Amino acid sequence: MSLSDSDVHGVRVSATVTIPAGEIEFRASRSGGPGGQHVNTSSTRVELTWNAVRSTALTGEQRALLLATLHAKLDTDGSLRVVVSDTRSQQQNRAIAEERLAALVHHGLLVRKARKKTKPGRAAVERRIASKKKQGAKKKTRRFSGDE
Repeated sequence: MSLSDSDVHGVRVSATVTIPAGEIEFRASRSGGPGGQHVNTSSTRVELTWNAVRSTALTGEQRALLLATLHAKLDTDGSLRVVVSDTRSQQQNRAIAEERLAALVHHGLLVRKARKKTKPGRAAVERRIASKKKQGAKKKTRRFSGDE
């Protein structure tokens, strides 16, 4: 059996970040759900665990950003868990799990642009107020006057 590229080097997240293979823990288990006899006997479900707090792949700034963005997906130890049981092949599920891990970490490391507060222009405010006055006048003409 030959080792794949990700087994030797790790999971490439971006041009600057690669998670070493030694930091990723894999565990295979039996898939749940309906199926034939094959499903009940083979361990094709893959669970991948990576600890973001203890990782050497990240700088301190990247780690802080990742922990802030992915805080809902991390457990109390700071580990990120990806579970895949999409296919009947353990190797394919492992490859999918690595891709999902890379996508999660890549998304977590993106720096968002700060939102600039804006105010509506004077013309827009005037149009809004004119529209409100027109609507109010329309409703005023519909009212019952009581003089008749």
